Amino acid sequence: MLGMALAALDSTIIATAIPQIVGDLGGFAVFSWLFSGYLLAVTVTLPVYGKLSDTYGRKPILVTGIALFLLGSLACAGAWNMASLIAFRILQGLGGGALQGTVQTIAADLYPMKERPKIQARLSSVWAASSVAGPGLGGLLAAYGDWRWIFLVNLPVGALALWLIVRHFFEDDARHDSERARTAAGRRPRVDWPGALAIFACGGLLLTALVQGGTAWPWLSAPSLLLLAGSALCAAATFAIERRAAEPIIPGWVWRRRTISAVNLALGALGLLMVAPTVFLPTYAQTVLGLGPIPAGFVLSVMTLSWPISAAFSSRVYTRIGIRNCALLGMAGAGLVLLAFPLLPYPGAAWQPALLMLALGAALGLFQLPLIIGVQSSVGYAERGTATASILFCRQVGQSIGAALFGAIANATLNDRLAHAPSAIRTGLPHDLDAVSHALEHAGALTARTADYLRRAVDTTVHHVYLGAAAAAALALLAVLLLAPRRFPVHADARTGASTPDAAAPDSP
Repeated sequence: MLGMALAALDSTIIATAIPQIVGDLGGFAVFSWLFSGYLLAVTVTLPVYGKLSDTYGRKPILVTGIALFLLGSLACAGAWNMASLIAFRILQGLGGGALQGTVQTIAADLYPMKERPKIQARLSSVWAASSVAGPGLGGLLAAYGDWRWIFLVNLPVGALALWLIVRHFFEDDARHDSERARTAAGRRPRVDWPGALAIFACGGLLLTALVQGGTAWPWLSAPSLLLLAGSALCAAATFAIERRAAEPIIPGWVWRRRTISAVNLALGALGLLMVAPTVFLPTYAQTVLGLGPIPAGFVLSVMTLSWPISAAFSSRVYTRIGIRNCALLGMAGAGLVLLAFPLLPYPGAAWQPALLMLALGAALGLFQLPLIIGVQSSVGYAERGTATASILFCRQVGQSIGAALFGAIANATLNDRLAHAPSAIRTGLPHDLDAVSHALEHAGALTARTADYLRRAVDTTVHHVYLGAAAAAALALLAVLLLAPRRFPVHADARTGASTPDAAAPDSP
């Protein structure tokens, strides 16, 4: 939980300190790469760390990840300009990729299937606490201290996590069982480094195109087209390399097994729909409802409070109706909540979207955790890191695609509303969502009619994004309904928490 806290807190604490960072270091035009660079590094390293943890064990990968993260944090605190800070954030991300995937895998290794929802819910509570405490803590450190402390605060937490893991976490039996199974099969552990580099290059080019397209440059411009073409070529090279590799980073069984491929697609769709509340709801709360940054953050944070509670109780649901039906129930509820959002009155009250987000978190708790547990329980120790990393990787890619797709929907809707504004107020209107939000923050410079029109334009824009998120929920529902087995297979060690990688159960309904 302390290791997970490093990654969770870092994703929320930095946002409120951006004005101070930019004021000190400059680089306003590229500050978004403080988030994008970290996301890129985490996403493209997830499958690599998953395979490495299956090959060399969880403990060395987790220790390496924490060490890299702390080294990146210390370097970020000493950054001298925006370029160096972005580079050190990428170094942090290289450690963050190990943290996110390996912690989830260790939870599956240590606990039997019946206890896993409770443990995973505790891990989810770390993200919930960070989403509430992170923005406030970041703001306090930036306002009353120095923004560099938002990185230095990681050091004592990480040092304690390292000490506890080195002293108390042992996996010798599980690792030795896995190594003996490989030896019996005549295989020595080998790492597919060419495949790892190809995956890193493919993911980096694709995510850069998705993150920067439509913002830093137009979608049909030369940079976007070159990046997309480069990612396609790297994808072809990755496929060729992985087919010939003795120990591929992303083995073919990840997509051939019905259970894992269905969950990969469903979690990718989940990442897609999560962009609507996490990216656009705070803007809606501030511009349409007129809330300040902290109250707007709490409108979103209620979702992260109900999510782990629902996840903790999900075992009582899926033990009665099955993992597949539990996931279908959760995503159907999430889809209804997303469809209800455009029905909110204008301008409405803050409790109305907060109530919907509370319901959304409860629904998604029934969807995500049972599917992750289902995949982890269908494989043995020697495959669990790769399987876990694959579903987290798909979710991260889904978020990147969602940011690009819903950003395009939002810009198209807003541009249409602004283009059809009454002629009396059309002159001088802002031309994108960020500019509209900034104008409404200083609404005293606008006429009452102009401010109301802009708020209604943002209201319509966010409603369209939520309708797109509801469509993503329908895709997730179809992936589970049509592809997932009615009964998830259970590996022998998932029932007891023991690691016996040579006793795999068949992957069939």
